[in-house]
Amino acid sequence: MAETVTLPAQRLADHTTLRVGGPVGRLVAPATEDELVETVRRLDAAGEPVLVLGGGSNVLVGDDGFPGTVVKVATRGISDDVASCSGAVLTVAAGEPWEDLVAHTLAHEYAGMETLAGIPGLTGGTPIQNVGAYGTEVGQLITQVRTLDRSTGRIRTFFAVECQFGYRSSRFKSEPGRYLVLSVTFQLRLGSLSAPIRYPELARALGVEQGARVPAREVAAAVLDLRRGKGMVLDDADPDTWSAGSFFTNPLLEPDEAAALPADAPRFPQPDGRVKTSAAWLIERAGCGKGFGDGPAQVSGKHSLALTNRGSATAADLLDLARRVRAGVQQSFGITLVPEPVLVGCAL
Repeated sequence: MAETVTLPAQRLADHTTLRVGGPVGRLVAPATEDELVETVRRLDAAGEPVLVLGGGSNVLVGDDGFPGTVVKVATRGISDDVASCSGAVLTVAAGEPWEDLVAHTLAHEYAGMETLAGIPGLTGGTPIQNVGAYGTEVGQLITQVRTLDRSTGRIRTFFAVECQFGYRSSRFKSEPGRYLVLSVTFQLRLGSLSAPIRYPELARALGVEQGARVPAREVAAAVLDLRRGKGMVLDDADPDTWSAGSFFTNPLLEPDEAAALPADAPRFPQPDGRVKTSAAWLIERAGCGKGFGDGPAQVSGKHSLALTNRGSATAADLLDLARRVRAGVQQSFGITLVPEPVLVGCAL
């Protein structure tokens, strides 16, 4: 059994894509599921504050840092079970980098994840946020999520129907901190062609009609190009990518709220009767769009939903910028934007 590694004292800024976050009390990196479970159980039993950290791509940590133990998930592994009738069933360790998993599916011609290329972070974080892009959400591909229920100390596996997946939501997100994701099982179709292209922007980039199917590798390449153009692919040389991705979720409105928006506002009817609109559209029309801000924290010059660290920003700087953007939208449209990243040791 691999031994849990205890890393030297450092700052959480070194472990988040926003590059902010104060000092760590102690940081450990369990490399096997058994070590991960044992470590978290032991810390919980001792009553010690615990922050479970994946890829750090969806978190904003306060400048005071975290006084307890940070458990950085370092488990790896992809198990393939392939059959002509059921397709490819992949059981993936929580610490497996998401981009490595997508590359694995493309190399083996398993279709379904191609529109999710370029998303930073680890596999274990994807069911929590029900990560999605360009017409696909992971909740559509997941069959099981294996977890440690920290309230009981027991292992619990959830089938997809029990995960309560919704837009950027799940039962794991609605009970923050209770469930530690250990592994995720996906079911994918065999073949080199993509799922039908549902997203208009992606269809235009590929030069095909919506609903067409094209080679999955081409779809992944087009998605990466689109994401790079929006500063959504991490690049150490480009501060426009030093972000947590989309900082606000797209608002879900009641029909009367959606009707009160300007006539040209985007409206996407949802199965539950609500209407989704575009947070980026609202931010831009409120005068807080690309490049907004005059300090070390600014709205990305490539995408209005990304708040970026221009190199010397603190968490306080980013929170101040987020408040200004949220206030601008509230004043202009009466809609309160909801942050997507997990806020640790800080609040809007």
